[in-house]
Amino acid sequence: MASFILSHAARNTTRKLLNPFLSSSFSLFCNRVIISSSCSAGLKPTDIVIRTASLNKFTQSYYWVPPNFEFSREIHKSDSSNLRFVGGISTLSSSKNKDNQENGGLSKERETSWINLYLPRHAQPYARLARLDKPIGTWLLAWPCMWSISLAASPGHLPDFKMMVLFGCGALLLRGAGCTVNDLLDRDIDTKVERTKLRPVASGLLSPFQGLSFLGFQLLLGLGILLQLNNYSRILGASSLFLVFSYPLMKRLTFWPQAYLGLTFNWGALLGWSAIKGSLDPAVVLPLYMSGVFWTLVYDTIYAHQDKEDDLKVGVKSTALRFGDSTKEWITGFGIACIGSLALSGVNANIGWPFYAFLTAGSGHLAWQIWTVDLSCRSDCNKKFVSNKWFGAIIFSGILLGRYWS
Repeated sequence: MASFILSHAARNTTRKLLNPFLSSSFSLFCNRVIISSSCSAGLKPTDIVIRTASLNKFTQSYYWVPPNFEFSREIHKSDSSNLRFVGGISTLSSSKNKDNQENGGLSKERETSWINLYLPRHAQPYARLARLDKPIGTWLLAWPCMWSISLAASPGHLPDFKMMVLFGCGALLLRGAGCTVNDLLDRDIDTKVERTKLRPVASGLLSPFQGLSFLGFQLLLGLGILLQLNNYSRILGASSLFLVFSYPLMKRLTFWPQAYLGLTFNWGALLGWSAIKGSLDPAVVLPLYMSGVFWTLVYDTIYAHQDKEDDLKVGVKSTALRFGDSTKEWITGFGIACIGSLALSGVNANIGWPFYAFLTAGSGHLAWQIWTVDLSCRSDCNKKFVSNKWFGAIIFSGILLGRYWS
């Protein structure tokens, strides 16, 4: 009887609260309902949030995002003691709604990934800290390694598969470690930037000590991979840690942090060759390394345009702010330098003709990015940035086939 009265009262309260915002009727059938309009969990004061304490094995979540009422549905595991988000009706201003639609129709607070579905709750913040739900960074770090390993293969042979697996795992760990360092040093800045304010350290899900402990764990696993390489490569690999730890500081010091990221992210172009050969051939690996630096300047400048308004507010620097309206001219020059450096590396390595065919295709991909990107649209900047995993794959295919047929 008490349950019936509570449910009936909740439905009446729901109708009264929703009437000022909706002209159409709205009903929700659940066991127990709690209505809240607070700012908790990152919601706006004008958001109406409906939560349910489910007595069943699953609760269902629904989001409505006006004005187009884009609809998504999620299933979450829960138990009878937990509250779960069931629905929110946004009453944001039109400008906020426009920005929300540019980010895919759902606000950042409501995005879900495989981390939510498959990992234990206590492990989820650490997975997000390492950006395991956003693999594009790992791809961008791994491709220069794969280029170099393939280029170092003997003519007519495929690259060392074991070495490629090692470097793939290393890229995953080093990227996670870099993100952890970045979030620890930038936790005060991240709280002021819309895209980053919900990161685990900035939002308080993890303490700085927990982040630092996780960083030590990642570096320990990375050391296990590094010790499997030759002595020359161990020293060369360890020397990259200075770049990894100092990169997050560059945005405070210079308008060229993307160039510094290029030096950091493409260290694998040097390390991959030395892991196979035991030394470096400057005529081959230096142009390859510089091609990666120029490539990074292209994609990370595009990426930086997502945060340029927030960067101005908090006082950090980027090439997006440095170049401004001349961005496309600058990144066109970097794209040309990237392709030219790759061609020079191929010539010095005596690689076969398939490489140059794929290099032409890669040139077309870069040109498409630069010519079509809308630098005022966050979603388009992100789309072009993510597409760079395919540029890396195109160049890798060219080196693989070019070396095999050389």
